[in-house]
Amino acid sequence: MKSNSIRFKRTNGGVGAFVENADLSTHLSDSQVKTLKSALGEYGVLFFRNQMIDPHAHQAFAENMGTIDINRFFKPVEGFPKIAEVRKEPEQKYAIGEDWHTDHSYDQIPALGSILLARELPQHGGDTMFSNMYAAYDALSDGLKEMLLTLKAEHSSRHRFGRQSKASNSSDTGGRLGNPDLATQDAIHPVVITHPISGRKALYVNRAFTLGFVGWAQAESKALLDFLYNHASQPEFTYRFEWEEGSVAMWDNRATWHKALNDYHGERRLMHRITLEGEALPA
Repeated sequence: MKSNSIRFKRTNGGVGAFVENADLSTHLSDSQVKTLKSALGEYGVLFFRNQMIDPHAHQAFAENMGTIDINRFFKPVEGFPKIAEVRKEPEQKYAIGEDWHTDHSYDQIPALGSILLARELPQHGGDTMFSNMYAAYDALSDGLKEMLLTLKAEHSSRHRFGRQSKASNSSDTGGRLGNPDLATQDAIHPVVITHPISGRKALYVNRAFTLGFVGWAQAESKALLDFLYNHASQPEFTYRFEWEEGSVAMWDNRATWHKALNDYHGERRLMHRITLEGEALPA
């Protein structure tokens, strides 16, 4: 495909765009990579349809886009240690990632983005929701924006993936997660970041991994965080992506939230995810 053949069509929701005339089974030129990265920074999520790619092509596309950040806690795909398996079996109740979150915010240098490929889908349900953290920040009052620009927040992996976490002590995870002793990541990030690609301001806290604001009491942090979580998950900021065979979603972890909808009990859902390394987040 030629760089000028790639087109982007905004979704009818609050975030994301569909990529047209893209074949992810082919090697991307430097100009094509630049085009896609620029669009990722602008739209937050890029959706691809009809990409019948195997793990080799999935990994090659990711390596074309950046350096792979191997997840510590997810079971890898057999023979492909750089690809994480996101799976839910018919008998399992809990869907990994069913709360609003952004991947790897607990790392000192958070991930740039993630590339998720549908491998096996339920007959109905199993969609993924995305939310726009540019728009969520823009919609806040000037007074709240001014205060948030002065704050930093603590993020951690311990309570989600560590030895004492629910995931590590539930039989329902069924071997889908592991390595609880590696859950030692703690990080402090600005509550509002300047996105390294778009230059726009984005809200950077999330329900899964943010513990509280630096210098604030827990109750104080909870009150404001709950407000921000409720605000940023409003329908006008979100888009519900319906998966099909061959669908790929590539999202920017610095500009979006996402969550998996757990509405397909009794059916299997299998996705392959690759995460890309990012860079330090400027306020």
